[in-house]
Amino acid sequence: MATRQTSSSGRPKSPRIQVVLPEELCDRLAAMAEAEARTVSNMARVLIQQGLDRFERQQRTGPSELPVAGLGGFRAVLEQQGQEEPRRLRGAPRRLRLQRPRA
Repeated sequence: MATRQTSSSGRPKSPRIQVVLPEELCDRLAAMAEAEARTVSNMARVLIQQGLDRFERQQRTGPSELPVAGLGGFRAVLEQQGQEEPRRLRGAPRRLRLQRPRA
């Protein structure tokens, strides 16, 4: 069950969950977050959201309508992306990780 905390201003914070990951999966998640200039928590949230969206879309359409492999499958994926609502780009990431020069 997700836990909800309250901020110092009295407003409720987003629900929090705790997940146990294998070391290799955690390393992959951290590398992806760094490549995307995101925090690990934010990267996990984005990936969970994408996975849930994909799962729900598959539940609605059924497995028979999934694109097939090969060039036809590639085209079907592109056509499906064209039907989706365009995603807006957000501003610059809030946290950037800069590498310090080595001495």
